[in-house]
Amino acid sequence: MLEKTIHSRQEKVKSKVLHAAAKLFLAKGYVNTTLKELATLSGVNYGSLTFAFKNKENILSELVGFVLDGQFESTEKLLSGKTDDKIFFYACETTLQLYIAESSEHIRELYSLSYSQQASSDIIYNKITAKLSEIFKEQYPTFTQGDWYEKELASAGVMRNYMTRPCGIYFTMERKVKAFLANTFLLYELPRQKINDAIKFVFEFDWETIAKSVIDNMLSYLESRT
Repeated sequence: MLEKTIHSRQEKVKSKVLHAAAKLFLAKGYVNTTLKELATLSGVNYGSLTFAFKNKENILSELVGFVLDGQFESTEKLLSGKTDDKIFFYACETTLQLYIAESSEHIRELYSLSYSQQASSDIIYNKITAKLSEIFKEQYPTFTQGDWYEKELASAGVMRNYMTRPCGIYFTMERKVKAFLANTFLLYELPRQKINDAIKFVFEFDWETIAKSVIDNMLSYLESRT
């Protein structure tokens, strides 16, 4: 009973800190946010915060897990009743990620750091590796988890480069999405027609609005846990 009570208190502390972190990271950026500010906004004792997370990198890692799960869930809901094509799912989920990253420079910073730091990049690689094995298993029926992990390392490099390069007058969001999908799908040796079909499909949606909704829903979910 005592162990359950302690665990419940620790989870409550974590939830409060994660909600505060999401708000501050979005408002002023990861680098410019301090642990003391997180403790103040969350209403959590500084010692309790550092006991629960140890450092800011671990806070980011937990948030990355929430964001990825939110992306997957949002894409599944979006495509429900429209298609069960797993390639189209991958195209939509990664397009959503690109739009979220493009929505603000602070979010772009969070994504960039997430791919750079050990703890958060491990979460990304492991979660995406599991998804890749579901999505592309027909193309590679004999692949092991190690094979999928290697594929994810390659596609993650492409994703990071496209996310961290801001759009401009000659590099529009449409061009970014098309280029990302075309180059990434080549890694999985998809037929050109399938690539074209997937690219055409993603532009049936209003990704700017969807991306904003995913961010708002994440904040609301984290707040509901505090």
